[in-house]
Amino acid sequence: MNTALSEQIDSFIRNNTDRIISDIGELVSIDSVQQAAEPGAPFGAGVRSALDKTLEIARRLGLDTLGDEVMGYAALPGTDPEKYLATICHVDVVPAGNGWDADPFTMRVQDGWLLGRGVADDKGPMVLCLYALAFLKQQGVTLRYPIRALVGTNEETGMKELGHYFEKNAAPVFCFTPDAEFPVCNGEKGQFGGLLVSPQKIGGILQNLEGGVANNAVPDRAFALVKADIENLPGTENITLSLAEEGLVRIDGQGISGHAASPEGTRNAIGVVVDYLLANALGTPEELGYLRAVQKLHSSTAGKGLGIDCKDEPFGPLTVIGGRIYLRDGHLVQTIDSRFPTTTDGETIAAAIRNAIGTDAQLECGRANEPFYISADSPAILACIDTFNQVTGRQDTPFTMGGGTYARHFPYAVSFGPEYADTVLPAFGGPMHGANEAAPLDKLLQALKIYIIALLRLEEIEL
Repeated sequence: MNTALSEQIDSFIRNNTDRIISDIGELVSIDSVQQAAEPGAPFGAGVRSALDKTLEIARRLGLDTLGDEVMGYAALPGTDPEKYLATICHVDVVPAGNGWDADPFTMRVQDGWLLGRGVADDKGPMVLCLYALAFLKQQGVTLRYPIRALVGTNEETGMKELGHYFEKNAAPVFCFTPDAEFPVCNGEKGQFGGLLVSPQKIGGILQNLEGGVANNAVPDRAFALVKADIENLPGTENITLSLAEEGLVRIDGQGISGHAASPEGTRNAIGVVVDYLLANALGTPEELGYLRAVQKLHSSTAGKGLGIDCKDEPFGPLTVIGGRIYLRDGHLVQTIDSRFPTTTDGETIAAAIRNAIGTDAQLECGRANEPFYISADSPAILACIDTFNQVTGRQDTPFTMGGGTYARHFPYAVSFGPEYADTVLPAFGGPMHGANEAAPLDKLLQALKIYIIALLRLEEIEL
């Protein structure tokens, strides 16, 4: 590694650390969960505010900005106008959910950790990309390929902004998204989404069942309302009983939240409540039949209950979770989020689920995206992995994952940090999509150095 360049980057980071923290805090302070469309704000006013704030930060750093109400970017010019490199992060976030120790939209700094919704996913990394471009501009680097720091606005709920972007822009010759873990993710599992719907309206014994805040997050809380005598109901671990009104009992379940792509170690609160309802026959025959179908979903995050479990060499095992359950016109609706390897596909998964649930529930299919994989020895991926290993002193290799990022929507792209799989969260911190979302400041700043050097290396290769 060029020693002089390394020292220049280190000095830049030291001089800008306080500003970086402040800028991340400004973005975190905006509640940018998708809401109903408004004029000039297709994904809601909060998301539009976060987009505007990001471009404001970019301009403050001396970067050119372009965009509209759907998507924007900061840019540096290059000598080859026919091609460009890109980074892409998103400024929309999942709902805050429950269990926070403080306001999720007021960023805190504690013992070297940033805490708040979006510090890791993906507002913190968004700010890093802006500062990477700011360094290159400050140093007066002559770029071959122009570079754009793309600002996504709909990653958590569909990535619909990309279609709009590609209508007006060619794809970059290479793109990386800082929305996963280091070192480099060169493959992502397929994604299957669907709904389990109760054939009949509920209301006999089971009056309501609700839980979850996002389809792609394991919920830590759920509750049911049933017609029952509370004196006849047993106490059970992770269940709290209370009297909602005379003859109506509220059953609250407690789980452990986490991301749908890596549900190991989580406990789904919906499954906790469903198990309790079935164990105590709290439903009519039709309601219990639907609950048995839902229980098959929650019985195994590997999909064994639904008969969809499988695995392969590049990706490992299939995962599946139910993120939300809610009432729709009197019918219960349970969401399904599955991440699958190359040994299956959306049609096979749907057929197996229908076979498992029989007539107890109806499956409504949504998205089914196939897995994608890019060879680990391709030039751009080698540039990224070599940079990571040289900066960190590690000897890591590219990996695949179940998470779905922007990378799968570009012809040549990967996800590239900034998290580490071996990072141990502090007792006061939580994972992305969970309560008390936390990101270690030192690792974020190290990621900034990695991104700067990686962009410089990408400028040197034929793309």
